[in-house]
Parts: sequence; C-alpha cells; structure tokens
Amino acid sequence: MVINKQKKLKQIKDEFQEQFPFLKLEFYSGFHKQGEGSEKKTMLADGLTIGEVCKLTTEEIISISESMKVSELEKAFKDIFGLSVQVFRKSNNLWLQTTITDGWSLEKQNQNAKEMNVQENLNTEPNDYHEEE
Repeated sequence: MVINKQKKLKQIKDEFQEQFPFLKLEFYSGFHKQGEGSEKKTMLADGLTIGEVCKLTTEEIISISESMKVSELEKAFKDIFGLSVQVFRKSNNLWLQTTITDGWSLEKQNQNAKEMNVQENLNTEPNDYHEEE
C-alpha cells in the first residue's frame, strides 16, 4: 500500500478492506496499550488526509500480507506514520476491535470472521464493539 500525504484515511481503509473484506481499519488520535481497545471519541474522520494527521514528508510504502499479525500491522502504522490504528473483525451485525486476538494473522482474523457471518447479514452495517474475554 502506497501512502502519501494527500491520501485520505478512507482510501487507506478501503484498500485494506479490499484485501480483507471481513476486517476494517479505524484511525485514532491517541494510542492504546497492547491488549486494549481505542475509545470511539478519539476516532479520526475518514475525510482527513495523512498530511493532516501526521508529519509525512515523503511517500511511504507499507507492506501488508495475510501472514502479518494484527499487532505487527498496528505497530507498523505507529512506527512509520505515528498513527494509532485499530483492526476490527466483522461478527454478524457487529464490528469487534481485535484486542484479545492481536496475535492472530490478518488471514486468520478474516477467515474467522467469514466463517462467523451468515449470508443474510453481510449487507447490514455493523456497530462497533470491543472483544470480551
């Protein structure tokens, strides 16, 4: 994924979801601790550009593979862009922050969500929730 300062957060989210249709990214103004979720009130608006939310001076490339762990993806966004990102997994009509399962690969997260979803619920807009132990 190529990211420059003109790219909108929505574009990044859409590109990610093309590769992982049962996952989504959300960007936040503050960082969360490992194993914890991010608060909805700190979520950044989709219409913001990377240049508006971080000091990116050059075009950067972030490699996202199916074998990459959620925690590795979140760390890459923090290290490269100084951005807090959270991965969500679709669970029927809900989106769950992957706080407990950050050690899973993106492929495993996506496959797990795919298996949990029933066909008639695929077109509904889920709500956002944290995973619970």
